[in-house]
Amino acid sequence: MGNRRVVITGMGAVTPLGNSVEETWAGIKAGKSAVGPITLFDSSVNKVHYAAEVKNFDPGLYMDSKDARKMARFTQFGVAAAKMALDDAGLMGNTEVLDETGIVLGVGIGGLEETEADVLGMAKTGFVKTNPMAIPKLIPNEVGGNIAIQFGLHGPVQSLATACSSGTDALGVAFDMVRSGRLDCCMSGGAESTICQFGVVGFEVLHALSQGFDDDPSKASRPFDKQRNGFVMGEGSAILILEEYEHAKARGAKIYAEIAGYGASCDGYHLTSPNPDGIYGSKCMTRALKDAGMDPSEIQYYNAHGTSTKINDPSETNMVKLAFGEENARKLKISSTKSMHGHCLGATGAIEAMICVKAINDSFFPATINLDEQDVEGGCDLDYVPNKGVEGNIDAAMSATFGFGGHNGAIILKKVK
Repeated sequence: MGNRRVVITGMGAVTPLGNSVEETWAGIKAGKSAVGPITLFDSSVNKVHYAAEVKNFDPGLYMDSKDARKMARFTQFGVAAAKMALDDAGLMGNTEVLDETGIVLGVGIGGLEETEADVLGMAKTGFVKTNPMAIPKLIPNEVGGNIAIQFGLHGPVQSLATACSSGTDALGVAFDMVRSGRLDCCMSGGAESTICQFGVVGFEVLHALSQGFDDDPSKASRPFDKQRNGFVMGEGSAILILEEYEHAKARGAKIYAEIAGYGASCDGYHLTSPNPDGIYGSKCMTRALKDAGMDPSEIQYYNAHGTSTKINDPSETNMVKLAFGEENARKLKISSTKSMHGHCLGATGAIEAMICVKAINDSFFPATINLDEQDVEGGCDLDYVPNKGVEGNIDAAMSATFGFGGHNGAIILKKVK
């Protein structure tokens, strides 16, 4: 693919834990749950009444309010995270660089709440009229398009959809574009917001969502625990600035971490369930290690997909053992930060990659909270950093995500040396 080094020089985030990278990371270090009662719609008729919502988000802090009204919620999140990332990288207003900067974003679904509202509104007219902004607001690529319009980016702008692996795969594609020499700088990450009646009911009927923790929703997302019974829906965005190493050095950019490798695979097994033995999911990990030219023993931290479903968690544990080998797997610190921020679908891989960068920078292994009784008998028998994060050196971390359709992606990040 090429031997150019690719580094991360800026980050921005809007997540259920906070409306910035630092607020999100503070929540992660504190072991805070962002799960609470649904406020974005009346869920009283639903079986599921809680989610990990983004809170106190004011789009007017990041864009003109008139422009914001033309965007779906996921796009507003993406534009806000992009502004933070550009500011962080020192690129805002740098027309020379931005004119050649691309965007590759992962969006699993797009403006689902807009689809719901527009179809219901259209039904009232006998299906002859709808909101003229309906299509521009709901299609997944609009977040990238709006970022380019807002901030003057003129490189290639692409949207990638591989369900819950979208954010990871977008980072992988952007990594390849910079590594190959096609671009010197590329903005990448993911954005998603599907906490609406349509979204919740859609996952509800698949029996994918957690239920039964209405008295204390903060306990609902519990990866690798015996009492887990489904994922908790989240939302948000994380945007990272990927830049060729020498290009970043030449302009004096601060460098957070290096992207070392990326791998992808497909189960080819089932539309909504991972292959229980984990063999094909493990291939995205082994391919990422091979791409990075790294031995499994060189990875200290693995940010798990860890959805808190009965089938995912033991399947993913098998994947780790297959990819890393039993001995290395048992030395790994593994955690699912979804226990805190929920499952942010197409954005989750980007959010978790950002968390890996912060973990490397702060020498801190995030916890898997709510891990009160580890499901060892059910196949979850590795070190998932239960309930409290721990300090320790991290030279390299892997983040992996898996999506409906059997999509699997893994990315490796490491310290810059």
